[in-house]
Amino acid sequence: MKKTYYLFNPGHLDRKDNTLKFTPIEEDANGIEHEAQPRYLPVENISDLYVFGSLSAKSSLYNFLGQNDIAVHFFDYYENYTGSFMPKDFLLSGRMLLSQTAYYQDKKKRIIIARKFIEGAAFNMVKNLKYYNKRGRDVEAIIAKIEQYASVIDKTTAVDELMGLEGNIRMSYYEAFDLILNDFEMGNRSKQPPSNEVNALISFGNMMCYSQCLRAIHQTQLNPTISYLHTPGERRYSLSLDISEIFKPLLVDRVIFKVLNKKELQEKHFDKKLNKCLLNESGKKIFVKAFEERLNETIQHRTLNRSVSYKHLIKLECYKLSKHLLGMEEYKPFKMWW
Repeated sequence: MKKTYYLFNPGHLDRKDNTLKFTPIEEDANGIEHEAQPRYLPVENISDLYVFGSLSAKSSLYNFLGQNDIAVHFFDYYENYTGSFMPKDFLLSGRMLLSQTAYYQDKKKRIIIARKFIEGAAFNMVKNLKYYNKRGRDVEAIIAKIEQYASVIDKTTAVDELMGLEGNIRMSYYEAFDLILNDFEMGNRSKQPPSNEVNALISFGNMMCYSQCLRAIHQTQLNPTISYLHTPGERRYSLSLDISEIFKPLLVDRVIFKVLNKKELQEKHFDKKLNKCLLNESGKKIFVKAFEERLNETIQHRTLNRSVSYKHLIKLECYKLSKHLLGMEEYKPFKMWW
């Protein structure tokens, strides 16, 4: 089974026969940089590379990665997702591209799909809250508020109106974080930059989820730049933003609750500078490990009648959307049933 590898240190990436050679750059006690012991990664075992440090590589290396269907996702110092190197599309489909475009251009068809994304997201948020409500966190009032907002999703007639409703749902949902978390407070949602530890984790986790959705889309015939809830724009894969709405509650938020309440992440794992709060390197490693474990967890799929990982659920969501766009089957968003 192919794995995702995370490169936290700056370094050089080269090809060594049929392996990748990563040479980290480290600082000694005097602050002088030097090359550390190289690590060798067998190409046949790699699905994606996540790069959090400065990386130098030749164009021939990217040709090699493309030939082996290996994606590379880049994040800057401030943990912002900056872009991806994606292998050549092997599943190009003119029919799918035309269908995606036609559904976007038809306002009635577009709003139907956009509503489904918010419907699934709201349902999964409520599932999270009900889980913690049963465990002594009094979030019933917040659940009722979100369910009230969700009850009018089907009545929205424009995407802007739907996005406003989504904002109200998420704002209500975030009110519950301070009731669920033991030792940390979220306060107001802040993104650029995150103002505290919880906001830092939400931003970082959401970008991880976005990257996973992008990779899943790339493994289907869907075009990642044509979306329905988020407006397509220059230099962004907006369909990934759409699909990630459904999966953030179960992939990102549940991991945040786990690593903070179990004290896997503590204040020492964050750097606070100039009114911004970011995960430090050791903090990133802890969160990424927990996120990867969550992706690889399996559930018994009710339709397929077999065990399916959370990571594979994202790809299945892309297939369901594809069938809807091709007129084969109505799209129904993924909703947690456990």
